[in-house]
Amino acid sequence: MTQFVLVAGAWLGSWAWRDVEPDLRAGGHGVHPLTLSGLADKRGAAAGLRTHVQDIVDEVERLALRDVVLVGHSYAGIPVGQAAERIGDRLARVVFVDSNVPVDGESFVSGWPDGRAGVEAAIAANEGFWPSPTAADCAGQGLTDEQIARFIGGSTPHPGATLTDPAVLASPLGLLPATYVKCLLDWPEPSPEVAELLTSERWRLVTMDTGHWPMFSQPRELARILLDAAGTDG
Repeated sequence: MTQFVLVAGAWLGSWAWRDVEPDLRAGGHGVHPLTLSGLADKRGAAAGLRTHVQDIVDEVERLALRDVVLVGHSYAGIPVGQAAERIGDRLARVVFVDSNVPVDGESFVSGWPDGRAGVEAAIAANEGFWPSPTAADCAGQGLTDEQIARFIGGSTPHPGATLTDPAVLASPLGLLPATYVKCLLDWPEPSPEVAELLTSERWRLVTMDTGHWPMFSQPRELARILLDAAGTDG
């Protein structure tokens, strides 16, 4: 039985996976959506990037999970990628959903050469948090008005330190068994970092004809991709 640990990106918590969970559970698999410290129902908890990595490792160890498929969406690809190498033989596969990937010594904002200053300024102006998105940020992402309202309504400001702290990797990320899910409406091509990783024999690319938040826009299709990545048809 596969154990799916689902970690959503910036501003989001475990609630974001609500529409993905049923199809994963239908096959008898374990499903463990995780809220990272400082977000959603854990709002108020102090958090840096190391905290978020530890959140994921602790969840796997607390539940004594094995055959784990770690799923990281957007920002969460950075802590998930670091946690993956720390859980050792408990890991079956990592799935990066339209996500950033950790680069040793680099942070989330390091990958925003044109927007880094804007993100850091927004964090500084909002008491150390990246402000929650607006409906305008969701334009062109394949979301209905109802889905946008749910996304915006559930979002909470994101702890800024997690975005500026550098990642720490003990070994090359390309050694991990991984699937990268590229959402084409967000941007049709993987980032240079991801493109390089996809040259590894252990990485594979899957595309979705939707925007950056497929757990809202195409949850059943995303569930199918996760099941396929885990080597099961459900």
